Amino acid sequence: MANLFAVCTPGLEPLVAQELSQLGLNPNLSPIGGEHFPALNDSIDEVGGIEFQGALADIYRANLHLRTASRVLVQMGRFYADTFSDLRRRAKRLPWENYLLPGRSVSLRVSCHQSRLYHSEGVAERMLEAIADRMGQPLPLREFNRNKEESPPPLVIVRLRDNRCAISIDSSGPLLYRRGYRLATGRAPLRETLAAGILLASGWDASSPLLDPFCGAGTIAIESALLARKIPPGINRRFAFMGWPNFDARIWDELIAEAQAVPGSRAPKIIASDRDAGAVEAAKANAERAGMAGVIEFSCRPISAIDPPMRAGWVVTNPPYGVRLGASRDLRKLYVQFGKVLRAKCPGWHLAVLCNRAELLRATGLKFDPGIQTRNGGIKVRLVRGRIK
Repeated sequence: MANLFAVCTPGLEPLVAQELSQLGLNPNLSPIGGEHFPALNDSIDEVGGIEFQGALADIYRANLHLRTASRVLVQMGRFYADTFSDLRRRAKRLPWENYLLPGRSVSLRVSCHQSRLYHSEGVAERMLEAIADRMGQPLPLREFNRNKEESPPPLVIVRLRDNRCAISIDSSGPLLYRRGYRLATGRAPLRETLAAGILLASGWDASSPLLDPFCGAGTIAIESALLARKIPPGINRRFAFMGWPNFDARIWDELIAEAQAVPGSRAPKIIASDRDAGAVEAAKANAERAGMAGVIEFSCRPISAIDPPMRAGWVVTNPPYGVRLGASRDLRKLYVQFGKVLRAKCPGWHLAVLCNRAELLRATGLKFDPGIQTRNGGIKVRLVRGRIK
């Protein structure tokens, strides 16, 4: 059993924990990351996540099924090191041969805080030497682009804090939001992991109608269709663990067969609209790639023209904030109209909205709970929920 860490956008930790529990992976609900796992950058405020334990099959299962996590890290080791010789000697003892191939390039991400070893380049150099000592030959260092590369080099993450070193390896490769279907985007695209988080946090039962009247590139609608049909988000992509020397194809094939054997529920009525014709066309193209084109009803229309079904359901949406799309527009009028239309056409429906400005939410005239604070593309936002009355 290995110590594992499901990385996520801050604020989504309860949703990741919920998913891990449903997968039978027993999340550790102690404070984020604790001292066990390295952050992916220099600020712990910029990364969240949930620890759990598991074997190889659990690493595969988490990557295949988690909808709200960004990546899954495997802890290789933790030890005290206040000299470069200590770092090299102890890092050499780690089982690099399980994760790296001789002669293949590797990527290192190093952070140092309040430690005698404060020079990240020096730490990276000793780490490469330790890996070469263990593997019997040097491995070239290559920069890791977590967003653009389809087959990036293995990513090793090293964090030194108070002379304690934590070393982990990424099992995911490209970030898990990259499901493979969202090639066409609108002007302010929403990542798939956050869209899934909005859906899970909304309490949607995956059987009642769902409406997104600001659908943009269709991410919320597509993620809702995948969720309702019980299709794992990672079923059509590759992962970093597939390139490990200890990759067990038999276990992976069994997990895929298990997922495909789950009877897919019939998706409820899912309606997605936007007043931007280009965004709707992009949404349709994305839904086609996801295999959900026949499940979602797309249309180009303003908020005033939405046509919800008679049966009450959920409105789950990410309206404009006036940040990336330009602050000159009078968004308050849009939110006032949004609230009026929902009260007239969707009484009794549940509502979940992602927004960054409290005054815009107040303009709807609707009541919301305090919600969940998180980030959307670096922008601080809040996911709020309510009931339309």
